[in-house]
Parts: sequence; structure tokens; C-alpha cells
Amino acid sequence: MSAAASSLNLLITVLFWLSVAGLTVGMARRAALWRAGREAPVAWLGLLAIPKRYFVDLHHVVARDPYIARTHVATAGGAIAAMALVALNYGLMLYAAALNTAIGLCALLMLVGVLFVWHRRRTPPARLSRGAWMRLPWMLAAFALGLLALGLIPLQLVSGASALATVVLLGLGAWTLTIGATRGGPMKHALAGLLHLAFHPRPERFKQVAGGTPTTALKVLKLEQGELGVGKPVEFRWNQLLSFDACVQCGKCEAACPAFAAGQPLNPKKLIQDMVTGMAGGSDANFAGSPYPGIPLGGHQGSPLEAIVPGLISSDTLWSCTTCRACVQECPMLIEHVDAIVDMRRHQTLQFGAVPGKGPEVLANLRETGSAGGFDLGVRYNWALDLNVRQISAGQPVDVLLLVGEGGFDMRYQRSLRALVKVLQAAQVDFAVLGSLENDCGDVARRLGDEATFQNLAQQMIAQLSAFTFKRIVTADPHVMHCLRNEYPALGGHYEVLHHTGFMASLVSQGKLKPRAAADSEQRFTYHDPCYLGRYNGEIEAPRELLKLLGLSLHEMERHGMRGRCCGGGGGAPLTDIPGKQRIPDIRIHDARTVRADTVVVACPNCTAMLEGVVGPRPEVRDIAELLAAALEH
Repeated sequence: MSAAASSLNLLITVLFWLSVAGLTVGMARRAALWRAGREAPVAWLGLLAIPKRYFVDLHHVVARDPYIARTHVATAGGAIAAMALVALNYGLMLYAAALNTAIGLCALLMLVGVLFVWHRRRTPPARLSRGAWMRLPWMLAAFALGLLALGLIPLQLVSGASALATVVLLGLGAWTLTIGATRGGPMKHALAGLLHLAFHPRPERFKQVAGGTPTTALKVLKLEQGELGVGKPVEFRWNQLLSFDACVQCGKCEAACPAFAAGQPLNPKKLIQDMVTGMAGGSDANFAGSPYPGIPLGGHQGSPLEAIVPGLISSDTLWSCTTCRACVQECPMLIEHVDAIVDMRRHQTLQFGAVPGKGPEVLANLRETGSAGGFDLGVRYNWALDLNVRQISAGQPVDVLLLVGEGGFDMRYQRSLRALVKVLQAAQVDFAVLGSLENDCGDVARRLGDEATFQNLAQQMIAQLSAFTFKRIVTADPHVMHCLRNEYPALGGHYEVLHHTGFMASLVSQGKLKPRAAADSEQRFTYHDPCYLGRYNGEIEAPRELLKLLGLSLHEMERHGMRGRCCGGGGGAPLTDIPGKQRIPDIRIHDARTVRADTVVVACPNCTAMLEGVVGPRPEVRDIAELLAAALEH
């Protein structure tokens, strides 16, 4: 072995251990920022779950974009394998030629991936951040070329110049992956992302749930212990702060956000980066991505102990969110944007009562009357007086308890509810309603951050339901279904809750209903997935199966199923009414027009109201129960 080769081996060993030391110190400094957050359980076994969560859960999301999936496999896979071999061969000073060859082959794979990264960055989509991210392909390429030289240049050909070039290339890459990452550079997501998978603030999302239903319930605030949401960065749980550092700034959340598309002052990617800024201290002047629409960069700054609103973000940013979870659905790093937004809303509402628009009026109505509109609960079922609908009573068990939610007060949605009742009666379902005993489930209050009102309403509902005997609950409102199915268990309410689409589909498949198929219809139908039915509860197949049984021609919009676009009606957004350049429902109706739909089929009272509120020529909007009821009458 030549002197140059021996010197190179020693230099690489020194560089490796310097990188390890730098990474250790840097991670300790980064971890100090995370530890400043509130306490949260530390599930150390999560470290053992990293491989499954990385290769299965994370890559399940990444695989939706085949180009990026292949790029990530080549770049990250090659880099991780090469670095592991470097640790073995040079960290332990083995200096084996066979391991060098393996390092070179892994580096070649990484270099192929880096070429894909470079190609994407040549003409980057608008959603991608620029700035330091534009230099990333070159830094990764330097590292890959250094590894390639280390692994494939025969030792007898190593000269002083080639050794120096190899060390410089590896040094550039090592800086990017260690010191640069721990100082907040583009590669900080690498280690933070792995730790985020291990200590995820919502670990239940990795558990296998019956029926594949996602776990989407919000955390219950311990109000009696003074928990009032998040007003400063340090009031987030430590693993939430860690999760913010996992963001890769890919902008997939930005591209999916209905508020951002409508020109409202919200960009989920920037919001997460603002939380990183608040955690470490600084301003948003150097943010290299799309700003919040209508809000220029450089005007906001924060620190761990300073109020988030209005210093770090404006209140309008928080109240623009529809809580549709499109951002969460698209995030390849599995970050929980909505949880963070609701946590900050809770502080604004509970601490200051700072809810914009009609929010305060609705919350007051809920507290005083049990109805968002301030209606007398006794008139909730007036639309059913002529339908001989039974009201449940103690000591008389029923199979199905029908809950209608706030839709029972809306004259348009009453048509949908009447259709649903006729369907249930045609199938001879043993059902009853709560009548005047049904108060609001509390969904709107919780999304608006009023956790106290939500818990009061939930406890009232649970007390009412405990007085009666029924097997299951059916509702046409996905928000009611989500509340009772997913949010109530933490407060002691455990029920089997079905959405009317799934229940009606089962009645047809069991032969209890025999609708006539409208196979000769020339009408073009498209189905709009309610966010709280699809993304919140995983129900996307039953409505489509029912439409198929009805023989309807279904033409899917580009964004459908779990990736469907929000109607704009969730999260209290119609109440806070933050202005933008256009309305979210207008965008959704445009999606329907694009597939030349004559009818948009809906399955949620909020979706019905929002889409029917679009001004000008538009497709007809009909609840799926109305279509089934009409098919039974033919």
C-alpha cells in the first residue's frame, strides 16, 4: 500500500469520527430545542419500530409519486448503505478492499438518485422550497463522488492529489449531513425524521385498526389541570417540536391545501417552518418557499417563549384551516399539521375568546341552547312529523338510533333526511330518533378550539345515550359520526357508529332493498368525498359501491377518495370566513365541471350547503340517499 493510500485511509478515519462527534454535538443542541417543549410519554420501543414505519408507513405515502419514490430509494438507500460500510471499514480501521468495492457500488446507486434530484431541481414545481435546497443536489453529488472515488480507485493508483480531492468531496458531503443538518440545514430532516417516526406525537396512527380506519381523534385537554392549548412554541409537546424538524419542505401539503388554493393566508408548509423558527428563534425572512397568500415574508418573528400569535403567525392563518387533513394525508414525513393548528386555536379561544366572524355567536348558542344556530331542540325533527318516525324511549330497545345533527334544522338538507327515512322504512329497519333530546355533538366547538364547550356537549350526549338501549347509531353527517366514533371514547362514550352511505350499501347488498338501476340514464355523475368520511374515517368504497348498484355513470374528479378536495365547510371555516381570492367550494365545483358532471353526489350536510352555495351555472347537488330513495320509487 502506497504512502498516499495509507494517509487517505487515516484521513477518512479521522473525518468519520469528526463527523460522528459533530453530529453528536449538533444533535444534542437540536434535542435541547425539542426538550424545551411540554412533557409527553417517551415510548423507547418506538426506536425498534423505525424500520417498519420507515419502509412501510412512510414509503406508502412516498410511493404515490413514483419519480420521487425511486429517487428516494436510490439516494437515501445508497447513502445509508455506503455510510454504514464506511463506519465498518474506516470507523473500525479494517481497510478491507472488498468493503471499499461495496462502498463504491452503493455510491454509484446514490449518484444515480442524485441525478434524479438534480433533474427535478432544474425546473422545480412551485411547491418546492428554493434557497439552500437548490444547492442540495450538488452537495449530495460531492459526497457520492467522494464515496465513489474512495471505493473504486485502486489503492495503487491513489496519489496525493486524488486523496486530497476525495477528502474534500467527502468533507463537503459530511458537513451537509452532519453539522449542516444539525444547524437547521436541508438535511436536518434525515435524523429528525427517523426520531420523529420513533416518537411520533400520534403513535396510534401506526397501529392496525379494524377495517383500516385511521385514528384521527384529537387529544383531550385536561382543563382541570389548566391545559389551555398552545400559545408559545415551548407549549407544544416535545415530540411535536421534533416532528416540525422532520419537514422536508416538499410542499405536498401546500399543493393539497384548499385554503392555500383559494388564496387565503395559509400555507401548511410555511406554518410548520414557522414553528421551527419559533422553536429556534428568528424571523421568516429567509423562508425559501411560497409565503402565506397576501402576507409578505419578513414581517413575522418569534422565539420559544414569545406568543405565536401575532408575532410568529397572524390569527387569520390559524382560522383559514378547514381541518380537512389533506396536508396530513399528503405529508411523506407523517407530520400532524391539523393537531398543531387546533392546539393553537384552543389557546386563542380558551385564553382570549379570540374567534373571528360568527364563531363567538355560534359558540354562545352551543353553550346556551345545545344548537349551533340557537334553535329550540324540540323542532329538530319537525320535518319528520308526517313520516311516523318513532322517538326512542327508555325500556324499548331499537336496532338503530338515527342521529341527524345540525342538518335537521336546514330546510335543504331536510329533503335528504326525509329520503334517508324513507329508505330505512322501505328496508323495514327498526330505528328511532332522539328527538328533542339530541343536542349538538360538539364537533364545531372542538374545531374552533372551545374544548370546554365540546366536553360539556359530549358529556350531555353521552348521558342521554346511556339512558336508552340500541345496537348501533346511524347518521348522515360525517362530523357527527366522527365525533361519536372517534372523539367520544376518550370521554367514556363507546358506540358502533355507521355513516348512512355504508349502512344503505349494506341494506342493498343484503337484499333488503331492491332499487331499480338507472342504467339508461344519460346523466353524468361524480361523487364528492366528504373529508370527515374519507380522510378522517377511511370510508370511500361504500358510496361508490352504492352508486354502482344504482347503475349510475360515475366520472371521478382528479382529486377523489382519500385525496379528495375539501368543500370548505369543515373546521368552522364558514363561520370564521377568512377572505381569499376565491371560495373553496367554487374550486370544487370547477373540478366537477372539468369532468362534465351533471350531478355532484354528496354525503354530508356541510358539503351540500357549501356546493349548493356556488353562484352561477353548476351541476345539480344531490345526497346519495335522495338517489336511492328515488330508485326505490320507480
